[in-house]
Amino acid sequence: MAALCSDFGDLVQIKKQLISVISLCKERGLLHSAKWASELAFALEPLSKDDLPPAAPFTEEDAQDLDALTLAKSYFDLKEYDRAAYFLKGCCSQKAYFLYMYSRYLSGEKKKDDETVDSLGPLEKGQVRNEALRELRVELSKKHSAGELDSFTLYLYGVVLRKLDLLKEAVKVFVEAIHALPLHWGAWLELSNLVTNVEMLKSLSLPDCWIKDFFVAHMYTELQMIKEALEKYQNLIEAGFSKSTYIISQIAVAYHNFRDIDQALALFNELREQDPYRIDNMDTFSNLLYVRSMKPELSFLAHNLVEIDKYRVETCCVIGNYYSLRSQHEKAALYFQRALKLNPRCLGAWTLMGHEYMEMKNTSAAIQAYRHAIEVNKRDYRAWYGLGQTYEILKMPFYCLYYYRKAHQLRPSDSRMLVALGESYEKLSQQVEAKKCYWRAYSVGDVEKMALLKLAKLHEQLNESDDAAQCYMLYIQDIFSCGEQLEHAEVSTALRYLGQYYFKNKLYDEASVCAQRCCDYNDAREEGKALLRQISHVRDQIETPSADLFAPLSNNNTPVRRVSPLNLISFTP
Repeated sequence: MAALCSDFGDLVQIKKQLISVISLCKERGLLHSAKWASELAFALEPLSKDDLPPAAPFTEEDAQDLDALTLAKSYFDLKEYDRAAYFLKGCCSQKAYFLYMYSRYLSGEKKKDDETVDSLGPLEKGQVRNEALRELRVELSKKHSAGELDSFTLYLYGVVLRKLDLLKEAVKVFVEAIHALPLHWGAWLELSNLVTNVEMLKSLSLPDCWIKDFFVAHMYTELQMIKEALEKYQNLIEAGFSKSTYIISQIAVAYHNFRDIDQALALFNELREQDPYRIDNMDTFSNLLYVRSMKPELSFLAHNLVEIDKYRVETCCVIGNYYSLRSQHEKAALYFQRALKLNPRCLGAWTLMGHEYMEMKNTSAAIQAYRHAIEVNKRDYRAWYGLGQTYEILKMPFYCLYYYRKAHQLRPSDSRMLVALGESYEKLSQQVEAKKCYWRAYSVGDVEKMALLKLAKLHEQLNESDDAAQCYMLYIQDIFSCGEQLEHAEVSTALRYLGQYYFKNKLYDEASVCAQRCCDYNDAREEGKALLRQISHVRDQIETPSADLFAPLSNNNTPVRRVSPLNLISFTP
């Protein structure tokens, strides 16, 4: 293979490397890595005949094993893994040895999946394991100690170790495999599943190669470091990969995680135009359509994917989302189960099925589904958050607290996790911690505009009237600034409290404005009128109007557009 580039200066050289690694992966049945490299190569300019890379070197051992390898590969491609392994036994070449071990591994995986689906059903825990793993580990360990494993067999050894939950050893072996062949994307992806935080990512000793930038961008997305991920992907586009559908899809997924729904939808629509028969990531696209309640678009996507391939995991998830949006939760759960029969390690299907069971009030099934999701990927904040919600329904606040904390650790800037944490602390009578959570949720950008309201009500319960008033004022200001004041039901609650608060503090002008605004809301109209009568009665009894004693309201008729006369901005938990 051509010498590796450490940067993006020579795109011709990068294209040569991609073409070479595509051939190596195809020969070994590593189809997903070959597909990834092919998509990336397609985004670059075509090479002239003279620039095409030479074929991989052919050894004497390769020549001896050629017939057996050709026969076995044909069986392997037809998923007859035991048959392929039988004819490769005793072969000496590195390529044949890898395919021999890989066939045995895939045979065990296929039997395990078949047994899981047939015997246990998608929600049973069970201890079904790939029986071939221990034997493979023993054999590969001996070869590894003797230094006889090439990059692809090192990758397989890492996969076996990961499946046996020997995670530290697996990380070391994957790093070794990456150093041996940096262009094998499958090894990078397997390593990404084992990186738990940014400190671990920085501590890894990785080769200085252009593909490392793709890995780091992928890891930033996985670790919810969305701004850093987007910056990386933008750099890759500027480096020459502007036509890459892989990068467009990754940016769309990043915006989805960032909850920038409009941007994500625009990118997915662009992706569909460029690659109309693409099924990868369409389940994420359907999540966005679901959140926006875009029934016609979701229906069109579901029908379109069924025409392309109805037995793909993503297709089943899209159909499940469609039925969920129509509130047909039993049907939705059925399609998520179908997705799991096709791939029991499908993270999205486990999480979405948990949501459906929650809708059906089947909490025990929801808990099992969320736990399966966490087993597949411990970084899935939605599953941790779902478990918190489930235990909240079961009125088990200590459990809630544990799972919401986990979700918050994965999404420290997500206000929903912080509000949920605050509610859990409140139920456990830990008011100080609850206050901190609500204030932090407001500070990071409150998505649902509920943090200040909950904080204000908590202060109100604790008879901390000044702090409660300040929070209610900030809350009203927040609601008015985003144009939701007419739709939001709790504005009247804030105005009622502020009216009474100003009245008690003899700020009659401010109290009058709040009372007048209360009259705009049906649930607060009578209290507003009563307060106006009280103010009128008090003013009739005193000679000097309060307007001479206190600063007047600003002209825009809302109490939150001015500095509070009591200077209440003192709450910083």
